Amino acid sequence: ERDRGDLLQILAEVDRLSEQVDITYIQQKAPRGLGDAVWTARRLVEGEPCAVLLADDVILCENNPVLKQLIDAHAKTGATVLAVRRVPRSQVSRYGIIATNGSHDGLHEVTDVVEKPSAEDAPSDLAALGRYVITPAVFDELSRGTPGAGKEIQLVDAIKRTIGRHHVVALEFEGDYYDTGTVPGYLRANLMLAMKRDELRGELEPLLRELLQNRD
Repeated sequence: ERDRGDLLQILAEVDRLSEQVDITYIQQKAPRGLGDAVWTARRLVEGEPCAVLLADDVILCENNPVLKQLIDAHAKTGATVLAVRRVPRSQVSRYGIIATNGSHDGLHEVTDVVEKPSAEDAPSDLAALGRYVITPAVFDELSRGTPGAGKEIQLVDAIKRTIGRHHVVALEFEGDYYDTGTVPGYLRANLMLAMKRDELRGELEPLLRELLQNRD
């Protein structure tokens, strides 16, 4: 009965929020890459800067949402802004890694983006993590339909081609990052979020202790 009450409360909150926004769905006709998906929404954007959020990258910020951090950075610079975080060198091959020629006011000046490099070839340990504010210049590049890795149209490739002609910066965001695109990452995200809830933490803590004690 308590779980049902919690669910009804969540549904009521979703219903309240849905009344405050207009949501439009556009179907990508074929799996041609993230860049193609963004290009599909071009008529809604109408030549304005816009935000791109990848659902399998979960970022939680207690006080200052990461999207607001990116929007503030764009308002300050007029640039395309990538959310980045430092990752272990052993993991750089999983991400787009930025090259930078320095930083100013907490923003890195991006000179290149290398998609999934080896640890030896990575220009830094700063990984782009699924949150972007992009400018119309990126849509101009997406309009060319140039395929990249996997013969798909890649958003990062389009951003990369604007570098040198247009300003691109990277922001090391504040907040907790969870990659739910992998099984371990998905499990970690669920556990960490569950432990933040009082009604779940009391049941989970004893279970986790028991599992750790009996793992051998």
